[in-house]
Amino acid sequence: MTRPLASQSFKPKVAAVVVAAGQSSRFGGDRPKTLALLAGRPVLYWSLAALALRPLVQETILVVPPRRGSEFLGALALDFPVATVEGGEYRVQSVANGLAATSLNSEIILVHDGARPLVSAKEIDAVIELTRSSGAAILACPGQDALKLVDDQGTIIKTVDRQGLWRAQTPQGFYRDLLTQALDLGLKDPKLATDEAILVEKLGHKVKIAKGSVTNFKITYPEDLLMAESLMAKSAINIKVGQGFDFHGFAQDRPLWLGGVLFPGEPGLLGHSDADVLAHALIDALLGAAGLGDIGTLFPAEDELWRGAPGARLIQLAMAAVQKAGYELINADLTLIGETPKIAPRRPDLVAALAKALDVDQAKVSLKATTTEGLGFVGRKEGLAAAAVVLLAKKEATG
Repeated sequence: MTRPLASQSFKPKVAAVVVAAGQSSRFGGDRPKTLALLAGRPVLYWSLAALALRPLVQETILVVPPRRGSEFLGALALDFPVATVEGGEYRVQSVANGLAATSLNSEIILVHDGARPLVSAKEIDAVIELTRSSGAAILACPGQDALKLVDDQGTIIKTVDRQGLWRAQTPQGFYRDLLTQALDLGLKDPKLATDEAILVEKLGHKVKIAKGSVTNFKITYPEDLLMAESLMAKSAINIKVGQGFDFHGFAQDRPLWLGGVLFPGEPGLLGHSDADVLAHALIDALLGAAGLGDIGTLFPAEDELWRGAPGARLIQLAMAAVQKAGYELINADLTLIGETPKIAPRRPDLVAALAKALDVDQAKVSLKATTTEGLGFVGRKEGLAAAAVVLLAKKEATG
């Protein structure tokens, strides 16, 4: 059995298996509940997007009912990569098929219900990290309501003490070989394998709990869909997108700084600060998303305080302003536009420097480069340009 490594630098590859092969008998209607529309898209779209768009998740597998793959893909109209596989009659069979479709180098497997569209990025990351350290983890919520044991006639037999009782949610995370053994056990009696954690428990492996939220509920009845619609409408205002663009001409007598990284021997860029186009584009995107103006608002060119200021330092200050405004960075996507220098050899350094300045995990930073095919001032090698797009989320209130 694979054992989690103690090293904090250990970052196992993660795959997500999203199960949507059920019959939806309690939901009613002639279509699966996962294809019911929620905020303009199928419920299943949101469940998939929550996992597929997490930087820590390398691949996502969708398990659909037999012979209905085309129907599901047509309804979903996905704009991100997802592989599909047919499920079985029972959940354990569907999960086993999904696991078989993942890459063998995916060491942690997340299993998620396709009917849980409101799982948060924070919850997903918490399960991944807890699985990484313990081998098996699930989301769960502590019991809130009084629990009653009831007989077949609907009469209360007794009240059950809810102390220590938690309601299991998904995703549930496991190391690959542990999940494989658990599914092998479950396939011997599929009717009893109601979730993966139960099977792992039967193997004698302890399963850890990551605290989930009551909003990560499963769409089971039509009224659940109405509740999810209301919650999504409320949370939509807490997501902000910002974009930034910057360009500078070359200056032979200045050093070249890009993303807070020095490029020795390359001509620098002309500007009041260090003219780091990557940093400046990123700052404009951050400030724009948070409604804080632009780089000139925070760092005026006429202020001598910012003459020659390092781009990395300006990113730190801009990020501090964004955090003070109550936002956290979900991800940043940057593109350098120019004929020279070639950034591929320095990409790891650039991503590391940008992530450090932003004070986020490197998985939240993406960096690309392109040219203008010889067109314009960039194509004539007269300077560089950069573009950035960021996604911010309003921090959850505490206390």
